[in-house]
Amino acid sequence: MTPASDLVADVIAAVGTRAEAEALADVGSTALTRFANSFIHQNVSEDVSTVSLRLALDGRIASATSTVTTPDDVHRLVTSALQLASLQPVDPDWPGVGEAVEQPVVDHWDEATAAADPVARAETVRRFVDAGEGLSAAGYCETAAHSTAYLNTRGRTGSGRYTTATLDGIQQTESSAGSGHASGVALGSIDAGAIGAQASGRAEQSRGAFDAKPGDYEVVLSPECVATMTIFLSFYGFNGKAAEEGLSFVELGERRFDPAIQLWDDATDPRALHLGFDAEGTPKRHLGLIESGVTTHLLHNRRTAAKAGTTSTGHAASGADAFGAFATNLFVGEGAETVEDLVSGVERGIYVSTFNYCRVLDPKSLVVTGLTRNGTFMIENGRITDPVTNLRFTQSFIDAWADGSVLGIGGDARFADSEFGPSLVHAPSMRLASWRFTGGAEG
Repeated sequence: MTPASDLVADVIAAVGTRAEAEALADVGSTALTRFANSFIHQNVSEDVSTVSLRLALDGRIASATSTVTTPDDVHRLVTSALQLASLQPVDPDWPGVGEAVEQPVVDHWDEATAAADPVARAETVRRFVDAGEGLSAAGYCETAAHSTAYLNTRGRTGSGRYTTATLDGIQQTESSAGSGHASGVALGSIDAGAIGAQASGRAEQSRGAFDAKPGDYEVVLSPECVATMTIFLSFYGFNGKAAEEGLSFVELGERRFDPAIQLWDDATDPRALHLGFDAEGTPKRHLGLIESGVTTHLLHNRRTAAKAGTTSTGHAASGADAFGAFATNLFVGEGAETVEDLVSGVERGIYVSTFNYCRVLDPKSLVVTGLTRNGTFMIENGRITDPVTNLRFTQSFIDAWADGSVLGIGGDARFADSEFGPSLVHAPSMRLASWRFTGGAEG
């Protein structure tokens, strides 16, 4: 495959002086091993070269993307984008492409993961499956290795590479299920046996679940639940476009959350994933969003930053102008407590392993409705007791983190799965004072 840096150079050379333009190329492979009924049933892999072009012709904007990247196809891509731009109205909010900048050295890469074959993923799956003796396991193991390059007509460049590995699965009895998840730069960092044991333990404990009464309960939430809360807060609140449109709860400098809450985005952290620059070639850096409960910054791409009179924070996503800025390396500050410590302080409450099918009812207050899934348990007198069937909740994620509502934070932070997918949020378990459950899974 043609290197990503060569692809963007070819695209910008084809544009020449006819328009202002930026090109982003991604070259790499993604491989997936799926399993069900404790057996692998699918191994697939995809080697892809993708090049995306956005250009401005006298203020008229057009974008085009192709996975066919021969020289002739690159010229066709540019020609079609120029023709499309000539038919567009002038975009008064086009911020232009960025000037050349120094890029941080970011290399979230693992050679063994880049070279991982079906046997390596199968061995990971085997350890997960074996941890649930007598149970039925299902899920997937994915590895990816990509190189990305950016170039624009003002000389801004960016290049980087990354690997990711994800294991996500459930263990099932005849009447219950439990989940387990891990993501990281390296496949070798995933303890599949421990994840499988967690899933099987939740499944076994979930046998004979009963219906709990709706109401407000103290809760202990897993990293998956906290990750979903975080990604919703980021996308609907800290998104510069949401703030511009008056849909965000964020008032910069306001103490809106419990002092225990720390939230930031940082692609340069050694634990982070993916690239050190965004789809507009803007370098990523440490960006505090909540510091001791106080909202400190918004996420911006070049368009929202220009309208807000500030600079981009490096959170442009390819093809996502309609949605605004998007964070992909969110970190929730962790504490020092174990899950057992968090549970021990609860007189009567509920432990939740996973949220499912969460939907926003009101973006301003961030009231969200959703379901629990794959492991929900009563907590009584400081210990987990009986399993409960899945519950529906209707809860403001802002209120859940309000001053005085965060009663404990675990020391078990990791990249957890979320409603928006894996590998986006590094989050710990958390004990919260109140969570409103409004009914069972049927309503």
